[in-house]
Amino acid sequence: MQRPTTASPPVRVAVVGAGPAGFFTAEALLRSTSPVFAVDVFDRLPTPFGLVRSGVAPDHQKIKAVTKTFERTAENHRFRFLGNVQIGRDLSAGELGAAYDQVVYAVGSSRDRRLGIPGEELAGSYSATAFVGWYNAHPDFRDFPFHLVSERAVIVGVGNVAMDVARILLKSPDELGKTDIARHAVETLRASRVREVVLLARRGPAHAAFDPRELEDIAALPEVGVSVDAQAVLADAPLSAELDARQRRNLELMRELSRAECTAPRRLRLEFFASPVELVGDETRRVCALRAERNAPGVGPDGRRVLTSTGQTFELATSVVFRSIGYRGEPIAGVPFDEKNGVIFNLDGRVTEGATGPVVPGTYAVGWIRRGPLGVVGTNKADAQLVVSKMVEDAAREPPRQAQGSVDGLLAERNVRVTSYDDWRVLDAVEVDEGRSSGKIREKVASVEQMMNALLRGSLRPE
Repeated sequence: MQRPTTASPPVRVAVVGAGPAGFFTAEALLRSTSPVFAVDVFDRLPTPFGLVRSGVAPDHQKIKAVTKTFERTAENHRFRFLGNVQIGRDLSAGELGAAYDQVVYAVGSSRDRRLGIPGEELAGSYSATAFVGWYNAHPDFRDFPFHLVSERAVIVGVGNVAMDVARILLKSPDELGKTDIARHAVETLRASRVREVVLLARRGPAHAAFDPRELEDIAALPEVGVSVDAQAVLADAPLSAELDARQRRNLELMRELSRAECTAPRRLRLEFFASPVELVGDETRRVCALRAERNAPGVGPDGRRVLTSTGQTFELATSVVFRSIGYRGEPIAGVPFDEKNGVIFNLDGRVTEGATGPVVPGTYAVGWIRRGPLGVVGTNKADAQLVVSKMVEDAAREPPRQAQGSVDGLLAERNVRVTSYDDWRVLDAVEVDEGRSSGKIREKVASVEQMMNALLRGSLRPE
């Protein structure tokens, strides 16, 4: 696509990652008038929007409305989307750096953290990352074999993702079937035997990381109850004065729920002060139970609240266990990476050669790959503005240099089928049309091959 000429050439920027951090970065760059920027946004998938498309739960459509903002950004004549291009596979970091004045990595944190306990490799031990990708039709997880064959599922972790997984397991498949959930996920959920979901938390109710609305949403589901141990709530009650508004609301909600008897046919059970120590397997190498150890809250010598192991263990019979204890980034060849923290080494967004090394000129990180997996979709906007302010400063000091070739030629030579934003519009229309015909918001295309075929045909249905 030809860009109109200007009095002085724009600063050419490559943004790697078309999720919220990448689009908010592009938006902030395109608003700059001195200097002026031209932005190419790359993504390894043919589709834009990252976790808004493949991470936000299908029954949280209001959060997905942020894509309207991204669409306006994509209409700018100085914006391009180059999908189905993986940096490190189709283009190297060095080639990207040579072709652009500045490169921003906005690739998020796609790898889940491990529990590090015996039995984690058993069948039936899953990551929440894979489950979320699976029900959201992410191509990486489309064929993941989830077997929801026991009446109890256990989730280790009490963050928003854990609550999303719990809600999807407990909610009526008929209701979910009206959203943009993957077709294969609805079919599996209809056959699911899960009736109880246990969330396991090392600490107490006051330190649950989920937002109150997440708990309220589950408590409001028809034929679903919430079970909370009143003693656990009482143990954390003295902390109220030290808590922020979110934590206080969570504690208040759990206090109310602990007073009610849970008789619903399906339920969420919050199990606090318990740490997983082993996944127990049967003769087929499948999980048959989770063994956990009780923790006791106390006060350390310095007056701070501490947890101590009681040595008491208990087992939860189950063949379905999800770990949901956080994420970390994946390294990209040629980009300095902090293995300990799972982020790109950086100083306020400027990439550095190690923790204390010099700044790598013209190279930046934004979003989760910069700061770690903290915050929600909107948090990335302020993060992008911070990093873009550094980019503007640097561009003002160093005028645009002559690019050493174009990535378009390299991608063509390597037979990479690059998708454009116009291609996405075609695919978007196909998905919406297919969804409408089956009473859904949209029917997502769940494989890269199907996406490419749909672009050729303008339909999901073979001729």
